[in-house]
Amino acid sequence: MISTIAIREFKALFLSPVAWSLLAVLQFILAYLFLKQVETFMVLQPKLAAIPNSPGLTDIVVPPLFGNAAIILLLAVPLLTMRLIAEERRNKTLPLLLSAPLTNAEIILGKFLGCLGLLVIVIGLVTAMPLSLLLGGELDFGKLSANVLALLMLVSALTATGLYLSCITQHPVVAGIGSFGLSLVLWLLDTGSQMRDHRNEWLEYLSLLRHFQNLQSGLINSVDVVYFLVFISIFILLSIRSLDKLRWQK
Repeated sequence: MISTIAIREFKALFLSPVAWSLLAVLQFILAYLFLKQVETFMVLQPKLAAIPNSPGLTDIVVPPLFGNAAIILLLAVPLLTMRLIAEERRNKTLPLLLSAPLTNAEIILGKFLGCLGLLVIVIGLVTAMPLSLLLGGELDFGKLSANVLALLMLVSALTATGLYLSCITQHPVVAGIGSFGLSLVLWLLDTGSQMRDHRNEWLEYLSLLRHFQNLQSGLINSVDVVYFLVFISIFILLSIRSLDKLRWQK
């Protein structure tokens, strides 16, 4: 049943212009940024050749590309998740969904995976850009894989956050704004302490940006992976709990 709901949600995204517009805009912006990074490498290449252990093509192109993709998706993901449950409530179709022989966990996981499926396509398109450089250069596949994992973990966390906000409000726009606001706070959580040269371990651990950058560096640390998995699990469980309350209200 989870797969059935996920496929239905995935198809529903492509029936609206939102998914197509999102893919087009993201590809246009990220393709431009990718070409700018390649141009930067071409300009720096003569100087880098004279420096021992200098950054390579992967170091100059891949992390900035995936970092820019993360910032753009920080805004784009709430546009996708805001309608998952809130629109069902607004259109009065949620009682029909809740009356079906489905558990709350199946509904939430199905919608989560359906939305994540579209974002996986986005990640695939982003990854195809540096892979195109193999036609004339070499890549560090370890660092590229680390960046793909970092972006996948991040969008999964953002999707779980947006799904929860969609569960607790009837208005998709409110859910989208709330999801973006919460994600932005978690993204910039330890920025203030860094500016004051004063480390706060709790803020540093809770920051999405810090764990994303750790994975981006190419060092796959279990602490960062577990952080994202726990983060996703917490918001999915909160979403299931919220849907349970709505079921009892109905």
